[in-house]
Amino acid sequence: MQLTTFYESAIRSCEEEIKSTQLAINIMSLVRFLLFAGFAFVLYMLLQGWSPLLLILSILLAGLFIASVNFYFRFKAERALWEKLLFVNTNELGLLNGGPNQFPDGAGRVDAEKNIYADDLDIFGPSSVFLLLNRTTTSHGTATLADLLRQTELVPEPIRQRQEAIKALAGQTDLRRLLTAKGLMTEGKSGNLHDLDNWLHMPSLIYQRKTLRVAIAVLTVANVGAIFYWLSSNNYAPLVAGILICRLVTAWFSKSVHAQHQTIAEKHALLEQYADILSVFSTVDAGAAPRLQELKSQAQAAHAGIRQLARLTSFFEQQHNLIVSAILNSLAFYNLQCMIALERWKKKYAADYPAWIDAVGDIECFNSLATFAFNNPEYIYPSPVDADGLFLETSGLAHPLIPPSRRVANSFSIGRHEKLILVTGSNMSGKTTFLRTVGVNLLLAQCGAPVCATAFRWTPMQVLTSLRISDSLQEQTSYFMAELKKLQRIVLRLRTGEPALVLIDEILRGTNSEDKTYGSEEFARQLTRYRCLSLFATHDLTLGQLEQEYPGVVANYCFESVIEGDDLLFNYQLQRGVARNRNASFLMKKMDII
Repeated sequence: MQLTTFYESAIRSCEEEIKSTQLAINIMSLVRFLLFAGFAFVLYMLLQGWSPLLLILSILLAGLFIASVNFYFRFKAERALWEKLLFVNTNELGLLNGGPNQFPDGAGRVDAEKNIYADDLDIFGPSSVFLLLNRTTTSHGTATLADLLRQTELVPEPIRQRQEAIKALAGQTDLRRLLTAKGLMTEGKSGNLHDLDNWLHMPSLIYQRKTLRVAIAVLTVANVGAIFYWLSSNNYAPLVAGILICRLVTAWFSKSVHAQHQTIAEKHALLEQYADILSVFSTVDAGAAPRLQELKSQAQAAHAGIRQLARLTSFFEQQHNLIVSAILNSLAFYNLQCMIALERWKKKYAADYPAWIDAVGDIECFNSLATFAFNNPEYIYPSPVDADGLFLETSGLAHPLIPPSRRVANSFSIGRHEKLILVTGSNMSGKTTFLRTVGVNLLLAQCGAPVCATAFRWTPMQVLTSLRISDSLQEQTSYFMAELKKLQRIVLRLRTGEPALVLIDEILRGTNSEDKTYGSEEFARQLTRYRCLSLFATHDLTLGQLEQEYPGVVANYCFESVIEGDDLLFNYQLQRGVARNRNASFLMKKMDII
């Protein structure tokens, strides 16, 4: 089945389910109204004259009304879930048709000091790799996916394990879309769960005091007894005494209660979101993928515990409710009972909680990569190789952010016969796009994702780039100095000895031609001395002589243009040699500039 047909069918199913669920909601609204009206009428008749039959009927109608309210909200939640599934499928269909992804693009996550390639390779922001992949709905999921794109994996085995997990998850279409839809159910809720880390480290104030817990339980039972004693004897002194004790004890701990409430306030919806994701993932078919097996085990252990914490925080948030404050705190130590339950949960699960929450981030990250794999069945899973020497061998390599109708693929290898390739060609010929194509696919490969190629074998390596330079008025950094600082960061990273792929595009544009040529040559020579492979794009044809100076180390490749009559044409095909056509003078003559 074609992908567009698959998603179109899913959209129709969602629309039908939304209609049928809405019909159930309408029916339940009518039933709810009739039951309430019946209960009100029977209650009125009961007030007019006592009747055991009317009492039983009123209790029955009240129970049915409460049940109808529960069904009503259950149907509303079901409709909301189908609406989210409709959004998920509509978004995927829109992407296949060339539309934008409706998930966040990760803008603002570029840190040039810590991550040298994020801006150059369009990893974050509009029309970015992150936006291409992102299907995350939680802050932990978003951070995990962003970190994966920022941190290069240099060992083949974790890459292979990630590939196995993505392969196993990609085919489970219903589960993947349900994961995303469940995560979207809390859309619009602000905040995150990072604050709970502080709460986990707060000392226990009540639960550890066994005598106090027993006293609270005994006094609560005593207050209930005092109510019945008051009703039977009209003596309310024991009840008043019990209320005063409750209020005094609650007031004594009010500062601690307030501090904990500030830390975990309004976390109920977010905790339910995480619990839902874990609950859905606990049913995944992990197959033989170790990472999925590990995550499934964590999810099965975690979802009930996280949901229990969600309910406890919901109860704790009710302390500002007038009824709770006036009655339950006066009779049953409501705030302190909540504190005891929360501290009991913390004692039982605090050690496991961080791993549970991190598991949600991993689940959402794998879900994003698996969706990317499913939507691109023509992509291939690359083969990481554990070898002493560095190499990269590809066929049919193209940029995943370029629509299929406009992609031009190239076959390319480096490392077996040379370690530095000089790429010449005019503007618009495709040099920079080719460098980005290599860098982006290498990053995808090291994330465990499929790549836009027909073959891809490589030894894992970090990516270092200098493709896009911008000056900074705030930092008083000129364009030229910004470029030098970027090149300096590359050299400092290379000196660590970690294997690297270096992508350089037309350096030293801020100086005279003689200085530019000399500096470019020296930098290229410098790159040959490090443990790296390099693609060096340049307009300076004189650099081509480095191939003779370093045979077997430096090679010349180019993107050549073709002049046919009055037309300048590009085929965007990588070929051996140095580019020779004079595109600039041709275009200037054609535009009557010279």
